[in-house]
Amino acid sequence: MLRCGRLPSRSINITSTATQRPTRLIKRWIQLPSNPEGSRDAPLAFAFDIDGVLIRGSNVIPAAKRALSILEGNNPLKTKIPYILLTNGGGIGEAERCRRLSKELDFEIKETQYIQAHTILKIVVEKYADVPVLVLGGLNDDVRKVAQSYGFKRAYTPLDVKAWNPTYGPLTLLEAHNLTHIPSVWPFYDLTADELASTRPIDFSTTPIQAIFVFHDPRNWALDTQVICDVLQSGGIIGGPYRKPDIPIELVFCNPDLIWRADFERPRLGQGAFREAFQAVYKALTGAPYPHVQYGKPTTATYKFAEQVLRDRLAEMQGKPVKEMPQVYMVGDNPESDIAGANAAGWNSVLVQTGVYDPADGPPRHTPTHHAEDVEAAVRYAIEREIKRLAA
Repeated sequence: MLRCGRLPSRSINITSTATQRPTRLIKRWIQLPSNPEGSRDAPLAFAFDIDGVLIRGSNVIPAAKRALSILEGNNPLKTKIPYILLTNGGGIGEAERCRRLSKELDFEIKETQYIQAHTILKIVVEKYADVPVLVLGGLNDDVRKVAQSYGFKRAYTPLDVKAWNPTYGPLTLLEAHNLTHIPSVWPFYDLTADELASTRPIDFSTTPIQAIFVFHDPRNWALDTQVICDVLQSGGIIGGPYRKPDIPIELVFCNPDLIWRADFERPRLGQGAFREAFQAVYKALTGAPYPHVQYGKPTTATYKFAEQVLRDRLAEMQGKPVKEMPQVYMVGDNPESDIAGANAAGWNSVLVQTGVYDPADGPPRHTPTHHAEDVEAAVRYAIEREIKRLAA
């Protein structure tokens, strides 16, 4: 059963004995003017990474539930503290991911407080809504479904390209099932039954691809690399003669993470590794890497997008527009994405030790505002720090 906003029976003491502030400091905040709906402007807000901070693989990090309990009101300020989740993950729709997270964490996670690596693509939908685009990553046609939910009406996958037979035209599902081998596009791999069932029959010789979006981590690097190279070198017509198009095909990656943390003992390669591999192949073929757009942490575009989402979340909670942003704390496990991006955005940054970062490997390349053992310690630190600011 989903339990939203659940609080433990025992109150959590945020501040240690050595740093406990007098009760009057808390009263000072409580006595601040409230808005007409009765809630006060938040003195701070949080942005959390997910993998390696709240969850590792399929397991919830125990400190995550305690941290969220604090933010839901079990804190010295006796108020809900706003937060958003900012991840370089993705591959499924935001609504479904929020449903799963809410069940796992025992707290309701709303779509208005959740940003995946590809959520930012909503801002470019209008440009590409009605033209053919290629979408990559995830299982079967999962990212196609996400793209369609954003408004991309003509989204195709590399599996569609693999199922296409340029000799006989687009195959129906029945015709494809009767073939023992679908030829031509990438001869070193045969589609599984599930992959084949997820494809759409389309003639790519008459379907000019206008843009390529790598939504999520590709599952078949060889097939995807071949298809991207075909699109970019032929001006969008797969199988067409190689030429330089009048308008370059836009190539967009949503996640620059070279590595990320899952259940395995050591970090795993991410979408950033696929980008590096693809660009190395493309450079070997053409002499130069292909110009691309990069979203995801730590890019400026993603942090600006996240700040607007956080601003909207604050307005939703406070019942009025936000004139001035409070202190924002980014809690993450990856110095290259979470900490670098937060520092560049002017946010406070807290680096935890439950994910990619390992203190045994030496100091991080990007220095955080604070180091914390886990997300609960990070939340405790930030609230205590802001209480001290109120006393100044």
